[in-house]
Amino acid sequence: MLVYQDLLTGDELLSDSFPYKEIENGMLWEVEGKWVVQGAVNVDIGANPSAEGGEDDEGVDDQAVKVVDIVDTFRLQEQPPFDKKQFVTYIKRYIKLLTPKLEAEKQELFKKHIEGATKFLLSKLKDLQFFVGESMHDDGSLVFAYYKEGATDPTFIYFAYGLKEIKC
Repeated sequence: MLVYQDLLTGDELLSDSFPYKEIENGMLWEVEGKWVVQGAVNVDIGANPSAEGGEDDEGVDDQAVKVVDIVDTFRLQEQPPFDKKQFVTYIKRYIKLLTPKLEAEKQELFKKHIEGATKFLLSKLKDLQFFVGESMHDDGSLVFAYYKEGATDPTFIYFAYGLKEIKC
């Protein structure tokens, strides 16, 4: 199994059990999330509760909650949305922190394509949810989520160059 950690904070943000698609010249990864129900296990043993004097709602777990699989699995923490100025400030700082951690050839590709990836994200800014890793460190990678037209499950976007692959 492969786990992808934030290169800056070490937070686990993704694993290979969630397939990704490269977009924006490989700068960004797009990953489909899913809403899942957690804590609800409804076991039907074939009995008829009303005939046996049971309540209609017997066995129903009222602790069930709907969560997004990626957010829950990697304990991502939602952040308040950014306006354009805040986002540009974040990106500038992120580029400054991430670039020295990349290998020389990756630095060149990163510098060449980060502007296109930033413009792509800016075009979706009003629709994005913002997440950080479990440590909630200010200098870490952001993970973005949005809903594609007509979708009921969120799509997540990661900075590909900000991830470090770890074999488990």
